[in-house]
Amino acid sequence: MARSFKLPDLGEGIHEGEVLAVRVSAGDRVKEGDPILEIETDKAAVEIPSPFTDRIGEIRVKPGDIVNVGDVLITFARDETAAPEAKNDIKPAEAEKMPEEDPKQAAALEKGPVPASPATRRLARELGIDLHDVTPTGHGDLVTPDDVRAYSENRGAALPASEPESIVPSAARSEARPLTTASPPLPDFSKRGPVERVPVRSIRRATARQMSLSWSQIPHVTSQAEVDITKLEAFRQRHKTAVKSKGGKLTLTVFALKAAASALRRYPNFNSSLDTESGEIILKHYYDIGVAVDTREGLIVPVLRNVDRKSITELAIELNELVKRTHERKLSLEEMQGGTFTLTNMGSTGGEHFAPIINYPQTAILGMGGARMKPVAIEKKTGVYDIVPRLILPMVITFDHRVLDGGDAQRFLGMLTEALEDPDVMMMTMT
Repeated sequence: MARSFKLPDLGEGIHEGEVLAVRVSAGDRVKEGDPILEIETDKAAVEIPSPFTDRIGEIRVKPGDIVNVGDVLITFARDETAAPEAKNDIKPAEAEKMPEEDPKQAAALEKGPVPASPATRRLARELGIDLHDVTPTGHGDLVTPDDVRAYSENRGAALPASEPESIVPSAARSEARPLTTASPPLPDFSKRGPVERVPVRSIRRATARQMSLSWSQIPHVTSQAEVDITKLEAFRQRHKTAVKSKGGKLTLTVFALKAAASALRRYPNFNSSLDTESGEIILKHYYDIGVAVDTREGLIVPVLRNVDRKSITELAIELNELVKRTHERKLSLEEMQGGTFTLTNMGSTGGEHFAPIINYPQTAILGMGGARMKPVAIEKKTGVYDIVPRLILPMVITFDHRVLDGGDAQRFLGMLTEALEDPDVMMMTMT
């Protein structure tokens, strides 16, 4: 009897993906864990491993197809010749003494593959762990590397599920309480002139869905500030070569990350999510900050973990490596998930003032424009000013007005301004 392989739930509200590549052909024999498909979903290209050691039956997808969670992608032919390999090459004489099939294993096969990243699957194979036995703590029952390590360390007792970060309502709940009206039909533009229809796919499709969700669910308010980073830029120039020799890139974003982590600790509501069902604000006491990266395919937001625990040099090295892998499309899905706050810098593209959209279900996002030399009035003595050129960085914080107010935003920006205007303050006070 053929077994069907369906697109698993990959977590964080991911419902579909685009098939980038099919790595197998009908009739091929594959081992469990061998890559069989490449799917682009939630801004990441993910290798999908085979859940079975078996022979490929029918391939139901091709590159370019959009597939949904639960769609059958490939069938397996239940190749009887693969059975000995699946049972650790048991000799025929030994096989006669064994039951035909372990009922627990058969039930696991019927469940299909366990949602997990390729890195998690490799770790499980190295530790000799069946992912079906591991209690998942990731969104959408995604098994994480920490789940596998916990299972190994506790001899089968995985850590209890942590407080879920995502508060995205279920599909059924959304349908029961629609917050927006249906869009009116578009006019026929071809009556005015020639048109071309371009499919919205991969990253642009994921961005469109995420931004629509955020804009429809969160009342956005923005607050702006201009920061004199003349001293900080001089400090950066003095130290960038030393950091580069260690594999890092000392950018303004690195300093902003460090300053933001400290500000988030002092003002925790900026590092939270609003649970509208329970009427509670979920404060997160860890600081995983997403950094928006502009790529040819669109905006991608990888996440730096535990920013508050890392030095400026460590952040410069880690961010540089993360940005490189983002442009090379080598990020794992896990590296795209779980951010508690987001930072976006438009300076490299020439932008100055803008109002970023919050990355739902987060509560706030910090935007940085391009720094410019501007004339600034500096008071020499009471009533006497000099007009001098200073390097000015525009910053904006967009926040969820259900959780935060304008005064909160000004205090948050004030702390960032104090740190970024004087590197000595940052080095001595930022934790």
